Amino acid sequence: MSQFFVVHPENPQSRLISQAVGLIRDGGVIIYPTDSGYALGCLLENKAAMERICRIRQLDSDHNFTLVCRDLSELSLYSRVDNQAFRLIKNNTPGPYTFILKATKEVPRRLMNEKKKTIGIRVPDNRIALALLEQLGEPLMSTTLILPGSDVAESDPYEIRDRLEKLVDLIIDGGYLGEQPTTVIDFADDMPVVVREGAGDPAPFR
Repeated sequence: MSQFFVVHPENPQSRLISQAVGLIRDGGVIIYPTDSGYALGCLLENKAAMERICRIRQLDSDHNFTLVCRDLSELSLYSRVDNQAFRLIKNNTPGPYTFILKATKEVPRRLMNEKKKTIGIRVPDNRIALALLEQLGEPLMSTTLILPGSDVAESDPYEIRDRLEKLVDLIIDGGYLGEQPTTVIDFADDMPVVVREGAGDPAPFR
């Protein structure tokens, strides 16, 4: 049975954020709010937790995982990005974008796209997510909470609890969220390519 924390979306309670980070560090899988619906997250190095997430979402080995970061200071550690791409990314974060970039050796191979050796990176515009990341001090390995048979992110924390409370360690209720996914921009070949249009304005990358 998972824990269920009701966290204030504008002023996240530090006590609850600390408890959530403790659960993540202990190997837990959490569901947390972002600026594009709820997401599943775990420690970057935790293979068993990642496998639990794959079972929940019924993901195959080709799925592209995302590193959710507190800011762009972590970008160069986990990805290779030129100055032009960095400026574009900086001008549009935090926000509802996922950037596909060439991964560095700091990224476990199991998280990369097998053929392209890429990884998704994003900085969410959500105070609860940013508070979690700040206390954790490293990115969360993450994927949008889209359940099998659906094509949109889950947005109601109480429906999430009804369906998943036995499969995760913590559900953070950050309120009812919109269902629009991130806009995905692929920088793997240097020039930006809009892969998916979502909540983020794609115009700066055209």
